[in-house]
Amino acid sequence: MGSVSLNVASSRRGGRRGLACLCSPALLNLLVLLSLLSTNLLALLAFLAPRARGPVPAVAADRSASTSSAAISAQVAAIAREIDATRLVPHRAALPPELLLFLSPHALPLGRDARTGLTHMPASVAHACFRSPPTLALLAAFASYEPRAACPRNATLPHRLLSKGCEPLPRRRCLSRGPRAPLPSSNMGVDSRRWVKPRHDHEFLIDDVLRLAGTASAKIRIGFDVAGGAANFAARMRERGVTVVTTVLDNAGKPMNEFVAARGLFPLLLSPAHRFPFYDGVFDLVHVGTTALDEGGAPALGQAGTEEALEFFMFDVDRVLRASGLLWIDSYMCHSEERKQVVVRLIRRFGYKKLKWVAGEKAGTGSSKTAMYISAVLQKPGRG
Repeated sequence: MGSVSLNVASSRRGGRRGLACLCSPALLNLLVLLSLLSTNLLALLAFLAPRARGPVPAVAADRSASTSSAAISAQVAAIAREIDATRLVPHRAALPPELLLFLSPHALPLGRDARTGLTHMPASVAHACFRSPPTLALLAAFASYEPRAACPRNATLPHRLLSKGCEPLPRRRCLSRGPRAPLPSSNMGVDSRRWVKPRHDHEFLIDDVLRLAGTASAKIRIGFDVAGGAANFAARMRERGVTVVTTVLDNAGKPMNEFVAARGLFPLLLSPAHRFPFYDGVFDLVHVGTTALDEGGAPALGQAGTEEALEFFMFDVDRVLRASGLLWIDSYMCHSEERKQVVVRLIRRFGYKKLKWVAGEKAGTGSSKTAMYISAVLQKPGRG
């Protein structure tokens, strides 16, 4: 092919050389870099700059917040009205003035609470106290006293009210008479042999259970004994360096709580039907027997023998027992095979590990029927 020759004047060739110098690759790369840096810098400044909000969104947000707060306050106030005990009391004029004073809502010292909408604090007393005229009559007798004077002596009233599900009891403005005359230990159910020396195949010894705890890496430091009577279990555990809280109800006028305290042990006036007043997972060991499992439902409502009441009780036991802690079911006497299966199903539902398990029948004496029994040491799973 032919070649083409361009004859360009020198002046024009000099101008081309100046333009080529200005458009060199190094200069173009520098310009592109500066452009990128400036663009990113502007974007960063725009992102960090405070955003101005218009008045309309702010008003909408305030309205939404105030509407939500008002709805919550209305709900709390409605709940307070529902639990206002004075609305549940029939024949208020026949009740003692001290009981009416306690049941009356008391004004909050700073007026209306901005968060809850409450202006008065309702009294803390069980609704079961007002479910029947006999229970209400007992409650009225409990609150019949002279203010700021000595409290009347009636040791059976608190126990009778608690056994009907009337707990918590109302506070009183009277002075305690102090401890009653101590009763002899022989009349209070003290037993120094149980859990120490074997008596029956279905009764476990404390030392054996503590050894099981050691092999299961479950250190026992503090325990809870439900319906523990004279606190014999707590006394035996104290000898082994374990602190046990015992729920105690006075029985047939016997001052069981005072007697347990005189032994240097911790009595807790509480029926098995009541929710345990402890935080979740605080006990290494929970000890329950026949009385606790049979009275786990609310006796006043006739639910002591139902599966649902027992389930509520067992879930509360599970709540206060820490992960990997031990549940000791001590010689639970079931009145039927059906009741035994109810307990077995509950234990299976919780997924506890059986460290020791004995179940069978115990022949009755005389006209008494054969009883089913369960004794078990169970370990709560370490739930995450």
